[in-house]
Amino acid sequence: MDNFHKYERSMKQRPHVVILGAGASCATIPNGDKNGKKISAMSGFVEKLGLSNIIEKVSIQTISNNLEDIYMELDERSVDDPKCFEVKSELEEVIQEYMSGYKLPDDPTIYDFLIMSLTEKDIIATFNWDPLLVQAIARAQRYTKNIPNVAFLHGNVAVGFCENDNVMGNVGMPCKCGEPLKPMKLLYPVKKKDYSSDVAIKKSWKSLSNALEQAYMITIFGYSAPKSDVEAITMLKKAWGSINDRKLEEIEIIDIRDEDTVIESWNEFIHTHHYSYHTSFFDSTLGRCPRRSCEATFDRLMNCIWLDSEKGFKQNMNFSDIDKVTYKLIIEEDEKRRTLSMLDHPYK
Repeated sequence: MDNFHKYERSMKQRPHVVILGAGASCATIPNGDKNGKKISAMSGFVEKLGLSNIIEKVSIQTISNNLEDIYMELDERSVDDPKCFEVKSELEEVIQEYMSGYKLPDDPTIYDFLIMSLTEKDIIATFNWDPLLVQAIARAQRYTKNIPNVAFLHGNVAVGFCENDNVMGNVGMPCKCGEPLKPMKLLYPVKKKDYSSDVAIKKSWKSLSNALEQAYMITIFGYSAPKSDVEAITMLKKAWGSINDRKLEEIEIIDIRDEDTVIESWNEFIHTHHYSYHTSFFDSTLGRCPRRSCEATFDRLMNCIWLDSEKGFKQNMNFSDIDKVTYKLIIEEDEKRRTLSMLDHPYK
């Protein structure tokens, strides 16, 4: 194998990192979950989830309807105000219970497509508390075990952890020590989050940092980089490094906000023109070239191969349709596992 092909193989085998914010879960169940239960981004969260009666027990000074602003005020005032501490604690309990109740619809959702678009070399890092991604993982495992790693950066209501054995899995499932996995801690939107004291969350951030250092592609899906996540953005930037050292890597952003606003939020991660902006998952490389996003991107940019955008996922596909798109790719992955052979892709 000549030097270029060695380089090509190494690039194609690098991780694709996907970072999820609240907008991704909103896109997953735009019409509500299996029971019609709506989900919301942080703006309007209190009203849409019916939490106003809790907040009204104290006089909130902020005029914002964003949960992050409201919770940050409650957190700051709770140090000296017992009533604010009481309201904050009640809000946390209600959010935990409310989030735990979400169920994916029976038909495929964006999260089902997302899980099936990646492989074990890749990672999904989510800031979301809801259990929808975890449920999509369980559905994907009916078709393949070669699915992406997942990091829960702010905790998750469906994920449990055993600190003694360093085991993560579904809440309540038995650990190898025989004890049920205890629920992960949820990180709420305070001005200064602690990402190191909780072992499970620290482990998630370590996994993401390691993947970012090696990543060929990053997809940022529905994450607005809010002001309560200053430490998170700093940690992401540290792992990604200088954009001058990222001249070949690609950033994809899936967001319904105005493109200029979105790009401004992430300009410290983007080298010149090395980005693409989409309002739909199905227009992204993940949707157009599932399970071979890095292979297809390298072929498009470095081998100057024109890609066929009609062979990937399409909106309104059922699970049988998804299987038809991916099953030959999964067979090839199994056949070439632990070999030096590059994976091919049908998107040329």
